[in-house]
Amino acid sequence: MKILLIAGARPNFMKIAPLVHELKARSKTQGAWRKKLGLKSRELEYKIVHTGQHYDYEMSKVFFEELDIPEPDFFLGAGSGTHAVQTAKIMTVFERVCLQEKPDVVVVVGDVNSTLACSVTAKKLNIKVAHVEAGLRSFDMTMPEEINRIVTDSVSDYLFVSEKSGIDNLKREGKNRKQIFFAGNIMIDTLYYGLKKIENKKLRKSEIEKKILSPELHAPGTMRHADSYAVVTLHRPSNVDDKDKLEDILLALKKISEDMDIYFPVHPRTEKNINDFKLNYLLEGSSIKVTPPLSYLEFLSLWRDAALVLTDSGGIQEETTVLGIPCFTIRENTERPVTIKKGTNVLVGTNGKGILKAYKRFKKGRIKKGRVPKYWDGKTAQRIVKILIAHK
Repeated sequence: MKILLIAGARPNFMKIAPLVHELKARSKTQGAWRKKLGLKSRELEYKIVHTGQHYDYEMSKVFFEELDIPEPDFFLGAGSGTHAVQTAKIMTVFERVCLQEKPDVVVVVGDVNSTLACSVTAKKLNIKVAHVEAGLRSFDMTMPEEINRIVTDSVSDYLFVSEKSGIDNLKREGKNRKQIFFAGNIMIDTLYYGLKKIENKKLRKSEIEKKILSPELHAPGTMRHADSYAVVTLHRPSNVDDKDKLEDILLALKKISEDMDIYFPVHPRTEKNINDFKLNYLLEGSSIKVTPPLSYLEFLSLWRDAALVLTDSGGIQEETTVLGIPCFTIRENTERPVTIKKGTNVLVGTNGKGILKAYKRFKKGRIKKGRVPKYWDGKTAQRIVKILIAHK
């Protein structure tokens, strides 16, 4: 059985890593078992396709090194561009890969343009498609990711769902129940793997502080070494491309920083807009510690000990729920409703007023408690690979 694993953007690397580990382990076990019985080996073969959607090859190597996965077999070099240009380029190059490799199944993860492009390309070549994180819906068609999810699910043969809302969404959209598999959350596999690596490497927040508090970024004496701190990520165009909205959010963060330090690994898009809009004054002289983007393990080392996480991202809503850390999601909706219903996530909206209203409750000790959803146990990759092999 030949499988192609697709990764295009930073979150994708984290989602294919557990599948790589499980496929490698299965391949070795299967080969040894068949050899013992004197049978001809039929190796479980997999290859990694890196579309290059967000990062060039050199910039993304750190994710492969940290997550212990081999370098990609194919690098498509998609690069940046409009959604149409980027998607078209990936489809064109990936088609050649499919014709050359003739895989049995193409596995796509998440909701980026690479996911859409590769799933449609494979399906038109009559290759089976498996979508990991199927069925997630924000019901917001202004989000490019929502369109990617819907289209990918519509052509997928295997729909691997991370939470029960995904099952309901897919059934409502008319998908065959036999194609839907409640496998769990693969990001949590990577979370547990990362936590173990951090402990083994003794990588602590103090080490990350050294990187953040470089002389170039901060004047001496600005760090307060508070016992509790917050971490923020901000990258969605709807939040950072409008000057008034970005300024409003940064003003709220500055207000919170009067109580606790805030660590802010800045996304390149956000950094550019802060500079273009001349909003740097909101960060200067505050307890907001600005740093370039961190690697996965560095970022995990930082936020896992945080008192509060503020984000407009998707995956960290899930990870904070598992570790029981309060999370303020700076969005009007989320495709991960279980993090709100059962987890520690709170939707605070996209303006400063909503953020500060939620923080006021937090400051008074009204901290949301949560529990870990079903199958968010670090064994999702095992379930997915088992299903793929059983249905080949």
